[in-house]
Amino acid sequence: MSNLFLRTLREDPADAEVPSHKLLVRAGYVRRAAPGVYTWLPLGKIVLENVSRVVREEMNAMGGQEVLLPALLPKEYYEASGRWEEYGDTLFRLKDRKGADYLLGPTHEELFTLLVKGEYSSYKDFPVVLYQIQEKFRDEARPRAGILRGREFHMKDAYSFDIDDEGLQESYDKHRAAYIRIFDRLGLEYVIVSATSGAMGGSASEEFLAVAPTGEDTFVRSTGSDYAANVEAVTVPAPEPRSVEGLPEARKHHTPNTATIQTLVDFLNGADLGRDFTEADTLKNVLVKTRAPGTEEWELLAIGLPGDREVDFKRLEAALEPTEVAIVDEADFAANPFLVKGYIGPKALQDNKVRYLVDPRVVTGTAWVTGADEADHHVVDLVAGRDFTPDGTIDVAEVRDGDPSPDGKGTLYTARGIEIGHIFQLGRKYADAFQLDALGPDGKPKRVTMGSYGIGVSRAVASIVEQSHDDKGIVWPREISPADVHVVGTGKGGEVEEALRIGGELEARGLRVLVDDRKAAPGVKFNDAELLGIPTTVIVGRGLKDGLVELRDRASGERSDVPVEEIVERTVAACSQ
Repeated sequence: MSNLFLRTLREDPADAEVPSHKLLVRAGYVRRAAPGVYTWLPLGKIVLENVSRVVREEMNAMGGQEVLLPALLPKEYYEASGRWEEYGDTLFRLKDRKGADYLLGPTHEELFTLLVKGEYSSYKDFPVVLYQIQEKFRDEARPRAGILRGREFHMKDAYSFDIDDEGLQESYDKHRAAYIRIFDRLGLEYVIVSATSGAMGGSASEEFLAVAPTGEDTFVRSTGSDYAANVEAVTVPAPEPRSVEGLPEARKHHTPNTATIQTLVDFLNGADLGRDFTEADTLKNVLVKTRAPGTEEWELLAIGLPGDREVDFKRLEAALEPTEVAIVDEADFAANPFLVKGYIGPKALQDNKVRYLVDPRVVTGTAWVTGADEADHHVVDLVAGRDFTPDGTIDVAEVRDGDPSPDGKGTLYTARGIEIGHIFQLGRKYADAFQLDALGPDGKPKRVTMGSYGIGVSRAVASIVEQSHDDKGIVWPREISPADVHVVGTGKGGEVEEALRIGGELEARGLRVLVDDRKAAPGVKFNDAELLGIPTTVIVGRGLKDGLVELRDRASGERSDVPVEEIVERTVAACSQ
């Protein structure tokens, strides 16, 4: 360590909010270069490469072949697939000296498709799985949480190419099994959840989420089954439509000062209308505006949902992707005077050709209290399918603990996670864009079908720290730790020399060893050993005069005094467990 390019810090970085950000910076694994951009220092680079090695070994074992594509990509490929516009502001775009447009690659479906198209032409060439481990770039509006959500990140992206859908399913299943092996080896606690495909396109889609309270993804599980899904992929079971016959007529009521759901319910329950009302009896109409990729004009969109629910903006973005979504502002209300804030109802929306989508719970025959498009007025018993007909449904209401599970078994409960892997059945979206065909056994061209499989390599590093740390520092799983053993020499009576000797013998036995031979106080060395998080520590200190050294396990905290002549064998045994 006297020669290692390393400086540990005693204080958390000012901008750090999550444990992995704090600890990876404090322990000298990474350093911030710019917002969302990090330098990997020597120990951090070893950890990153160890994760890459695990990924590479399992990808190779399942039949993948590694390539390396450029990160700098010409615009025309992404124009052909439509993603030049779809990705919007998250693309890093640039021009060369001749004015030609380029981008820094966020993912590489287009280039992989063209690569296979240029090399393969017969069904006999398939299936094939190609992958790379490479830097990716996304212009995050708010990079945060250190390497968990950066603008430059390390990712493994793999692509399968098959001649038919049965082959695609087999490739998908092989990747799924490989991912399970990878994340098991990395020592991560994770769940596999149903997910949406987003701008990637495709059908079947699953995410691997590292369970962590600091995760940005909300997922749900069922109390009665193995159902699990990212909250964006949860589907609400819609009730059966009801008959509209015999239902009370809709009536407009003067409801002064009821611009919020709670004030409305309180007023109704004090108005002697013959029944009690809850927030779930009201129909809340939320206004947003949308803009299609490649267009400048915004369009209004109204979302009707039960008043006891809020719109989950992440679910909304996922449902409308790649369309851009924004909250309406005062200028939008001023430009559309038929929108009476707090009292918006279906009639004015549909009379003014505003697209109106409703929650799946708003089915024919359900009666609602909603805005009358007039200040201080609401309509009671407005019936869906009789008094208004929405343009369609959209499933974007918040998902709450206790909601019924979509599979009909049990109820849902929510948790947080970090996306570490995502697998898609892309189908033929990119093959169609680039006419990727292969001659079938009958001599006729067949359109190839694809799968896409990503792992956030740098994000996995941070996720491991999120799950594996204590108040003293990181606790690395041995598979990816920068070393197997941390030998710490303290004192001035030959302890450092003995630490170097023990370290050399351990290295000769095939272990990866870090020796603290610095001229530093014992307390500094002990603190750094716990901060760095290497699984096994050997302390060569005051006990050496009695022929003893200390063996510590970082994860359990167990300590034992070991005769110095036995320490190499005991350490080798500890590292093999």
